[in-house]
Amino acid sequence: MEYLTGVKPKETKEISELLEQAEAGAKVKVNGAVHTIRDMGTVAFVILRKREGLLQCVYEEGSADFELKDMKEAATVEVEGILEENEKAPNGIEIRMESVKILSEPEDEMMPLAISKWKLNTSLEAKLNYRSISLRNIRERAKFRIQEGLTRAFRDFLYSQEFTEIHTPKIGAKGAEGGANIFKLEYFHRPAVLAQSPQFYKQMMVGVFDRVFETAPVFRAEKHNTKRHLNEYTSLDFEMGYIDGFEDIMAMETGFLQYAMELLKKDYARELKVLGVELPDVSQIPAVKFADIKEIVAEKYNHKMRNPFDLEPEEEVLIGRYAKEEWGSDFVFVTHYPSKKRPFYAMDDPEDPRYTLSFDLLFRGLEITTGGQRIHDYKMLTDKITARGMTEEGMEQYLATFKHGMPPHGGLGIGLERLTMQLLGEDNVRETTLFPRDLSRLEP
Repeated sequence: MEYLTGVKPKETKEISELLEQAEAGAKVKVNGAVHTIRDMGTVAFVILRKREGLLQCVYEEGSADFELKDMKEAATVEVEGILEENEKAPNGIEIRMESVKILSEPEDEMMPLAISKWKLNTSLEAKLNYRSISLRNIRERAKFRIQEGLTRAFRDFLYSQEFTEIHTPKIGAKGAEGGANIFKLEYFHRPAVLAQSPQFYKQMMVGVFDRVFETAPVFRAEKHNTKRHLNEYTSLDFEMGYIDGFEDIMAMETGFLQYAMELLKKDYARELKVLGVELPDVSQIPAVKFADIKEIVAEKYNHKMRNPFDLEPEEEVLIGRYAKEEWGSDFVFVTHYPSKKRPFYAMDDPEDPRYTLSFDLLFRGLEITTGGQRIHDYKMLTDKITARGMTEEGMEQYLATFKHGMPPHGGLGIGLERLTMQLLGEDNVRETTLFPRDLSRLEP
């Protein structure tokens, strides 16, 4: 009989352990993938790729009990050797190799992409076609460490604000947002849809936990083929009850962004340096009304307004430019969107019901967040459904929640891939999506 008593200590060391625990001259054991081999003749540099970055190993004929030809790029290995300091090496250390154990070897001699190059000089299409390989490049990989940091910050910050994490279904009877951008499927001989958002469920759960959040995929059957749209993306959603107004939602998001930037600065400095990212100032974020800012940018930048009820991509760019020039901010909240462009559950502004108590957050000229106050009164909700000529079919459970009392509440959804794209200065959201789903791509 054998018992497992917890995490098993490993003989092999990670880069941080070598830096913190081992001294120069100590014999150490490490593992990793052979990122590249630079053969200089009697000496060679074998660069290992590990989860924390690159580790330089030095091979010298006569000092090691194996031949350099035994090692191949993309092989995974276990190396034993002597730790030495070298300020020119990654992280200031290297290992003088004595022995190696080959854990696995590649079948193909040639890599499809030159992942050991500092920057992948290839097309986005090629990077996506060989996604699991291209992500081994240090810079490509760093993008998703930053994305991890944003998700981690969202969770940690909301936990600190006493939110409860929930997990809602992605197959439902009806779309929460309405419209035609719904993926329809057959569910055991019944019509069903993929979730456009967790909106109905997170509102229902406000009546249970007061404050809830979720990080999960959402699906939009939009026939867009742009640099900013995906058909499946990750939404960072929260909903909170007992609010005094939709400004509470904007304030909570501002708090999240402040927490996120501090976390990235502290725990993701290596990745920020690799990507050359300068974090934005989020100490304060301006807020301006939809109708006002449309007129302001139309006049200042000689832009002709074509759609009075929504922001065109060009207008978002101009608003971002204005916010930077006038207020020194990379972010700007645009509030009080027209009612006809918001879902039925959006609370209309009591002072002017043509507009809603809602907002978008623009980051460097791109919408990354939509949110606002929701209708919490049952009759008001059903009246708005009727006024819009909608049916209540498929929403019975959602609406029943409001029959039994709900607090004033609101929330938002943040597009994780868009937020990452804007933070890193990329120009295509697919660059910051692990495995994108769009009009033409279902694989890998």
